[in-house]
Amino acid sequence: GFEAGANTSNIDPWSVIGDESSVHVTTDRSSCFSQNPVAVRIEVVCDDCPAGGVGIYNPGFWGMMNVEEGKAYNLVMHIRSLESVELTASLTCSNGSQNLASNSVRETNLSTWTKIELQLLAQGTCRTSRLELTTRKRGVIWLDQVSLMPSETYKGHGFRKELMYMLLDLKPRFLRFPGGCFVEGNWLKNAFRWKETIGPWEERPGHYGDVWHYWTDDGLGYYELLELAEDLGAYPVWVLNIGMSHHDAVNGTMLAPFIKDATDSLEFAKGSDKSTWGSVRATMGHPEPFPLKYVALGNEDCAPFKLIYRENYPKFYNAIKEAYPDIQIISNCDGSSGPLDHPADLYDYHIYENASTVFLKKNEFDRTSRNGPKVFVSEYAVNGEDAGNGSLLASLAEAAFLIGLEKNSDVVQMACYAPLFVNDNDRVWNPDAIVFNSWQQYGTPSYWMQTYFRESSGAMIHPIMISSSYSDLLAASAITWQDAENTFLE
Repeated sequence: GFEAGANTSNIDPWSVIGDESSVHVTTDRSSCFSQNPVAVRIEVVCDDCPAGGVGIYNPGFWGMMNVEEGKAYNLVMHIRSLESVELTASLTCSNGSQNLASNSVRETNLSTWTKIELQLLAQGTCRTSRLELTTRKRGVIWLDQVSLMPSETYKGHGFRKELMYMLLDLKPRFLRFPGGCFVEGNWLKNAFRWKETIGPWEERPGHYGDVWHYWTDDGLGYYELLELAEDLGAYPVWVLNIGMSHHDAVNGTMLAPFIKDATDSLEFAKGSDKSTWGSVRATMGHPEPFPLKYVALGNEDCAPFKLIYRENYPKFYNAIKEAYPDIQIISNCDGSSGPLDHPADLYDYHIYENASTVFLKKNEFDRTSRNGPKVFVSEYAVNGEDAGNGSLLASLAEAAFLIGLEKNSDVVQMACYAPLFVNDNDRVWNPDAIVFNSWQQYGTPSYWMQTYFRESSGAMIHPIMISSSYSDLLAASAITWQDAENTFLE
């Protein structure tokens, strides 16, 4: 959409094609979408317009829109005009000099907002392409909610195949989402609100992720994340906001809407297609419930807001257990060195440290009580100078830490590296498991280290004895697992 121009006629990240003598581009609040009312207004004032037409263009994120020869791209846009429309949609290379694909809209009756869908078949390859919407016909055209997507995505669900294959190669058993700090925001007004991320993408208002400093249109919302877990064959781990951000929190009677949102989110995922929120899920294309069984109450909230967290936590715990007793609830409070003072099925453990510290944490759970909740290591990584953008040293320390988790798998139930993805053009946090841009991707050493542990879930661990004066500086493990025909030792 064009919500950036709500008050200023700013059309960023779009730009104008043509000068003021040929085209005037502004914004107004005339869109048919109540959640996204700002549309772009293109007034063409030239009678003898330039040969290529005038209009607007979008270069994609960081000017890195990848278009590949032979591939098709699906364009969706909403148009209104009081006159007949002759509009050309083109994919061109960077400065518009090379035309890679084009298709046209020629309509005589678009006086009310109309959804137009076109397919653009690329006749060439360019890593720095842009989408152009142009016309040579005098008049006024309104546009809103323009979307361009490759026609080929994993299972047709919008995810890039190459990135999905990298995830599948890890054989993940669960997917934690929608994130860590992204769940809370620096301020509650910018927290993730799942109800605003479902339904038609055109009607999702989006929000500003103030922790990582970017605007998201929430096209990747709660439903899509549940679907992603399903496509990976992984259990969803749903992280809920329990009325807390990095800088503010609510409790008491103000907490009621948050609790209602929490139980509604579970009905959306698990309820029948006849229930209030289960019917919304069914309308979106998934009548069968998702296998949601894990819910984390907050993210890193126990320490900074200890009193409020322990006031809010039982209210969510009791409401969820009453409605969905099968749900496994994860506390933010660390129970590795002493018992929790509240009920939980699992508790969160996060570690971001230098390589030496992470290596020595291989013994972290040796003395943890075997009674009570299990451990969920939901974020671990070596960071800082030892890691850089990803290093062999970091991956070796992380491997030792995972060997320790294997050894203590009677109490450590789940573990996952974080963060999972980073775009090479926006490295706000380093390191990450998978680095990508619009056409390339690679795994850091920490990603490839994890592939050595992908058979660990369900494997048999065998006792290991290290006889060395340097035993504290060594880590080793032995596991066996079976498939239909063979037994494997690692």
